[in-house]
Amino acid sequence: MTAQPAGKPRAEAAPGIVTFDFAALSPRERYKLLIGAVVPRPIALVTTVDAQGRVNAAPFSFFNCLSADPAILALGVEYRPTGAQKDTGRNVRETLAFTVNIVSDALVEGMNICAVPFEPGTDELAEAGLTAQPGVKVPCPWIGEAPAAFECRHHTTLGIGNSREIILGEVVYAHFRADTVNAGNLHVDPAALDAVGRMGGHGYATTRDYFDLPTMPVATWRADPEAANRRR
Repeated sequence: MTAQPAGKPRAEAAPGIVTFDFAALSPRERYKLLIGAVVPRPIALVTTVDAQGRVNAAPFSFFNCLSADPAILALGVEYRPTGAQKDTGRNVRETLAFTVNIVSDALVEGMNICAVPFEPGTDELAEAGLTAQPGVKVPCPWIGEAPAAFECRHHTTLGIGNSREIILGEVVYAHFRADTVNAGNLHVDPAALDAVGRMGGHGYATTRDYFDLPTMPVATWRADPEAANRRR
């Protein structure tokens, strides 16, 4: 049986499977399904400045790393209900820069304060008691309490509809807390990073339940499938 609102087209489903025709769903309904299933999503606490140099900080969980050569991070930035740009999108358009700060467990409460819909011009970092450190290659600051931060120059903005734009930024400089990265082999310690992820609704998840599962060569898989595919 297909669980869809009354009056909307139904699709045939296999036993035990619920199906949804996205063309028949409202944007809000599509949003609920996506954020509930595409989890956990990394969280970017994005710092920008406007044309007057005023700092803005806002969290985004429509965020990810898309490329290493060039090094590209992507943000999904929603418009305001009026259709106007939010501060982050406008600031990136004006200054062609933004900084992505990775949210650790210790930074969650500060991140949540930065999500409060303060009046324009409010310094969210000051409200959250977070430290703005000067950027090296971009005008916007990075957050001193973040375990890692990536300074980005604007690369491309994709207008994909009436409610959101995708902003791509090229990483030009990075800041890591010393205990999170081995400067020799560039290994980032996931336990020290202690990043959190966004789940559906108001839910979050830690990354402390961690295991390794190496990608296997064909010969290894053929020789001993059970041992080769064991979590470590």
